[in-house]
This record gives sequence, structure tokens and C-alpha cells, in this order.
Amino acid sequence: MPWLQIKIKTNPDQSEPYEDLLLSAGCAAVTFEDSEDQPIFEPDLGTTPLWKNTTITGLFSAEHDLEETLKYIKQGHEQLFPELPAPSIKAEILEDKDWEREWMDNYHPMQFGERLWVCPSWREPPQADAVNLMLDPGLAFGTGTHPTTALCLEWLDQNISNTNFLIDYGCGSGILGIAGLLLGAKRAIGVDIDPQALQATKDNLARNQLQDDSLHVYMPENTPPEKAEVLVANILAGPLVQLAPTLEALVSPGGKLCLSGLLSPQATEIINTYSEWFDLDPIAEKEGWIRVTGTKHS
Repeated sequence: MPWLQIKIKTNPDQSEPYEDLLLSAGCAAVTFEDSEDQPIFEPDLGTTPLWKNTTITGLFSAEHDLEETLKYIKQGHEQLFPELPAPSIKAEILEDKDWEREWMDNYHPMQFGERLWVCPSWREPPQADAVNLMLDPGLAFGTGTHPTTALCLEWLDQNISNTNFLIDYGCGSGILGIAGLLLGAKRAIGVDIDPQALQATKDNLARNQLQDDSLHVYMPENTPPEKAEVLVANILAGPLVQLAPTLEALVSPGGKLCLSGLLSPQATEIINTYSEWFDLDPIAEKEGWIRVTGTKHS
């Protein structure tokens, strides 16, 4: 069925009261989005920062009485913020769609580097003789569409041949670890804090007709201490800095490191952190995101 959508432009101080107003008016869901272009890179744990100019959206059934709801919101504003002008409010009917089908129709095979293609599991690979990774991300992060994943896949295409052991730290859908196996790694492990990611990785391993024992998955606290010749971690800058001693310890001398999930302004902190143990390569950049790679000191 279609939905009625009410959008209110506000600020962080007013957002929570407006959320309460929309919920008490009978909306089914409330979302917040940036009204302009003010990125919030990595909020502190336990915090939910909002943008300076925030749009709050309430989703109602199409049969909801719009006129009464707008009157209710106006009265609520006058009680809560009598000294402030009324905010900008926009109402529209949202067409009902099968959003999963919409996403599936628009997710298409993509090439990374010279050899590797990532193909949705419901589509035929465009090159049958290429290295084709069949992927259904499920509820886990990692499809190849994000610049950080693309940067890692392109690097793997050039650097994984004849690798015995690969670690995909923060494996998500398993896309990087499985790509490594298909490109020539003998075995791999995937590590993630999300059990759904570990399950998605196992599902995608089977989808690519790889042996169960070629890639094992672990929660971080259960990660074996064995050192890898290649470690890839597509996470975020904050965790990558905090995890630096852990990740360094998992790479063998002369082994290779590939880090992403990073924005250009975060390069200096990552370089300063990891240069203690690694000879770092020039930074690769795509759409404002970067990849940091290097070789561990012998």
C-alpha cells in the first residue's frame, strides 16, 4: 500500500520533541537525515549526534488524516516553542514498491582490476572464464558498490596470487576473503563482531562452491593467533587505530596489509599509527575514500 510521508526541517535541539509529536500523532516510523551536506564521520560510542540542519520524516498509512495531523503538529509547536517560527513542513504520498526487488534489479555485475568480477547470485556472469564471485550480501555489509570495497577488491586482484593464508578482518558479507580465495589464496579466515556477517560469509562461501574448510569465521575474541601473509580490513578509522596492535600481530614479517573504510582527512592518523610496523605505499583514493597498504617490516 502507499504511505503518507511528512517531512519537517528542524535542528538537533528540536528533533526529539518533533519525533515525539509525530509518534503521538500515529506515525509508523521516524527517520532523520541531513538537510544539507554536513558529514558525521564516526560518532562516539553511545552517542547519536544529529546534523545542524536535520530533516525528520514521519511515515503514516495513506488513510491517515493529513489535515488533522498538520493541525496537531502546529499546535504542538506553539506549545513547545512559542517564541520560534513554525518549521518548514512537506507532505507527500510515497509510492509503494517492492524495495528488495528494486535493489536486486539495480545491482549488476561489476569488474575490479583485470581478473575479478563480482556478480549478484541471481544474475549470469558477463564473462564465464573470468574470476567470478557470486554474491548475495544478505544483511551484511559488502557488495562492491562502495568505493572502499572497490579499492580493496582492486588491490586484491593485483596482490593475492600464491598467498597461502589471508585474513579478512571485519568480513561483513565475506566479499574480500572469498575474492582472495578465488584469486589464488589457499585458505582464509573471516572475523567480525556481527554473527549475521559470519553467517553471510559462510553462505557466500557455499554459493561460490568453495570448500567449507577454505575459510573459517570467528568473533574477534576467538581469532586464532596465526600470522597471515595478507590481511585486509575494511572497517572505519577509529576501530583501525584502536585495533592496530591486534592487526599488526596477525601479519607475518614481509606480509601485506590493506586498510580501507577511510576518508581522505583520516589518512594522517592511520599513516602515523601503522608506519611503526609497515612500509606504507602511496595512498589510493576513490570518491573521497582512501586505501592504505603496506608491507610489514622484516
